[in-house]
Amino acid sequence: MHPIIFFSKMDFSQSNLFGYIEDLQELTIIERPVRRSLKTPEEIERLTVDEELNDIERAVYLLSSGQDIQGTSVVANLPVLMRQNPAETLRRVLPKIREVLHVAGVEMQLTAAVSFLTILQEESVSIHTYSHSFLHIILQNLEHRDAGVSNAWLETLLAVLEALPKETIRHEILNPLVSKAQLSQTLQSRLVSCKIMGKLANKFEAHIIKREILPLVKSLCQDVEYEVRTCMCRQLEHIAQGIGAELTKTVVLPELVELARDEGSSVRLAAFETLVNLLEMFDADDRSQTVLPLVKSFCEKSFKADESILVSLSFHLGKLCNGLYGIFTPEQHLRFLEFYKKLCTLGLQQENGHNDNQLQLQTLEQEKKYISVRKNCAYNFPAMIVFVDPKNFHLELYSTFFCLCHDPEVPVRYTMAMGFCEVAKLLNSGVYTIHKELVTLLQDESLEVLDALVGHLPEILELMTNGGENSGSESKLLSIPDLIPALTTAEQRAATSLKWRTHEKLLQKYACLPHIISSDQIYYRFLHRMLTIILTNNVLPVQKAAARTLCVYLRYNRKQEQRHEVIQKLIEQLGQGKSYWNRLRFLDTCEFIMELFSKSFFCKYFFLPVLELTHDPVANVRMKLCYLLPKVKSTLKIPTDKLLLQQLELCIRKLLCQEKDKDVLTIVKRTVLELDRMEISVDGFQKRFYENDLLDQEKERQELLLLEMEQLEKEKQQNEGRSTNISDKMFEKKRRDSKTSSALAKNVPLSFPGSSSSTSTGKEGKKSKLVRSQSFSTQALHPKYSNIDKCPKSATTGYTSAVSGMGKSSVLSFSDDSFRTRSTGNNGNTAFASSSSLATSSRNSANSADQKNNGNKDSQSRKMSIKNRKSNS
Repeated sequence: MHPIIFFSKMDFSQSNLFGYIEDLQELTIIERPVRRSLKTPEEIERLTVDEELNDIERAVYLLSSGQDIQGTSVVANLPVLMRQNPAETLRRVLPKIREVLHVAGVEMQLTAAVSFLTILQEESVSIHTYSHSFLHIILQNLEHRDAGVSNAWLETLLAVLEALPKETIRHEILNPLVSKAQLSQTLQSRLVSCKIMGKLANKFEAHIIKREILPLVKSLCQDVEYEVRTCMCRQLEHIAQGIGAELTKTVVLPELVELARDEGSSVRLAAFETLVNLLEMFDADDRSQTVLPLVKSFCEKSFKADESILVSLSFHLGKLCNGLYGIFTPEQHLRFLEFYKKLCTLGLQQENGHNDNQLQLQTLEQEKKYISVRKNCAYNFPAMIVFVDPKNFHLELYSTFFCLCHDPEVPVRYTMAMGFCEVAKLLNSGVYTIHKELVTLLQDESLEVLDALVGHLPEILELMTNGGENSGSESKLLSIPDLIPALTTAEQRAATSLKWRTHEKLLQKYACLPHIISSDQIYYRFLHRMLTIILTNNVLPVQKAAARTLCVYLRYNRKQEQRHEVIQKLIEQLGQGKSYWNRLRFLDTCEFIMELFSKSFFCKYFFLPVLELTHDPVANVRMKLCYLLPKVKSTLKIPTDKLLLQQLELCIRKLLCQEKDKDVLTIVKRTVLELDRMEISVDGFQKRFYENDLLDQEKERQELLLLEMEQLEKEKQQNEGRSTNISDKMFEKKRRDSKTSSALAKNVPLSFPGSSSSTSTGKEGKKSKLVRSQSFSTQALHPKYSNIDKCPKSATTGYTSAVSGMGKSSVLSFSDDSFRTRSTGNNGNTAFASSSSLATSSRNSANSADQKNNGNKDSQSRKMSIKNRKSNS
């Protein structure tokens, strides 16, 4: 049977054999180029260098007899040789480089320019030595026939000019520059001269520039080649800054006026941009009599005959309008505003007299130019708001703002999203007028637009909700009715895309929402979504961003029941999850909780669930836990958390005795040493931990105020409900018997003995606390430090009376019994219940008796009041 199976698998027929031979021939053809690329023995011998040579000797040898690639390597290594042995490098290596550069290729030339610049920046030698050794080589290669090489050497020279002394510049550069700028020289030489003169304008006094440089400037401004005129025109800005306002008015401005009427479009463009950049140096007369007519002619010609200047004009229009603002008449002001509006819709609307055939003739280049114009208009929109005054925004610019935010091209909308925050700041109290555009950009189909908007989203939302005149905590959502759907839609679109960095950035910025919308809105629309992302997303940075934002939401949640539900889900679905990946994310979440919450909060709810992971079956989880243990220990306080400290020490002993994984055991031993060196903070302030203790006390105080706020709101609701019930009963009694009802009406105030003064003052005190607690939700939770959770002292100084007299037991009274019954009521949660009870007992055992006595007194007083009511009725 075996031979039959063998021949059935391997068919050696004649056709198949020819196929195998053809395949082998193809393989040999593939290998031939590889064999040809190998070096011959002669080539290898020629590339071999004696190993006994030192670095300097090897460099000299390679520059003398090596190949180009070896010489380029030596030139690239020149800064290292200068650091190691500058004297020998200058004496032996640099002369060889100077010889080789005469016949070197482009690659070696570019490498040499970079190496020379690096040596200058590292200051390997003095500037005198550098100018003596390197400056001549740089000047010799400035006029290289390759434009890229020439520009590289020019950049090096311009950097060298910053460090050279004046005398060296005058003798080595300025004097030869007179001959290099003549018409008889090459085009490349004159272009280099233009750029050098722009750099020299700031190196000499005004009289030297006037006598030696300005004649060359005038000559080059009138050069026969338009490239030279363009280059010199762009350098006039630097020259004007060097010679001052007076010479600029008499020398530079006439040249600019003449260049602005040049036949070359690139020259006119350079003149226009230089005029805009020099507006601050011209007085009002020059602006009104010289600059403004030129600008008006530019605007007129840009649509008719000279579209090359249109893109530049749209880019500088904001700066131009504000620079000429003082000399505009109302008619000119309106004219420039209309011109800007026309540019904002350029290419989108059909002009009168245009038909479909004419529109089809528009080239792709024109379309790109129109898109660039509208993009520049979007960039200049904040400047145009200043131009028209923010008070007139709705009448003058809102329609243009709407068009730019709904532009069909992504670059335009992207630019509007980038500048949206600046627009909101300028509008101030009128920011409510652009809330629809914010919603539109949040729901934009392009994630690039969303990414640009998200960068400043916290500032934008803060301005939107608090910038208006009628801003208040109860009317935050009224200003942006569609905000929450837009935010959820934006997050879902980012989650379904492949751009996880945008999704991560979005989740990080959503941490600002507790200051923008209500706690219930966050709980129902965002908090559970963050937990879903942690559980289902596959990108680690996204999961961590969602975990931190979830912790921020939990930090500012105002309902105890919701907080307990989220804590329970974190422990059950992450800390006790089936996937080890979820358990790793639970440890990440615990790090954020330690960062955002007080030490007592973490110890109460998360300390023991974290320690349970020491028995995790996955080594990576145990390893991550070991890295986290020092932070976990830092949350303990002695003697309050003595039991938790014993639990921690017990878990570490088990890890040392039972750990089988070598990597985990190594980290455990290292962690044990670190834990031994740690000092545990004691209850009360210590000098060494003063700042941390103060910050932790502030967090604990905020958590207490959240609890007190919730309790006062519940009491307020109960009092309102009780008052309505009493009024209903009184109405029924009056209707049944008028006599008895009148008698009862007289005795109603007497049915509450002793409450006329004490209870009224108590109610007033509760109302004042409620008002203060509500103001805390909008003011006290704003960040003081870099993190979002740290709030200023000033925000909580008004609550010291409410906080005084309450110990740590009140701070940590998150209704442990209700949470414990909930956790034990579910299947599989007994471990968590025992953990929470142990953590609670370690912190609240001291005050349990007092709380029971207070509870008994309260119940007795309630029974007495009920009896009094029955007897009176």
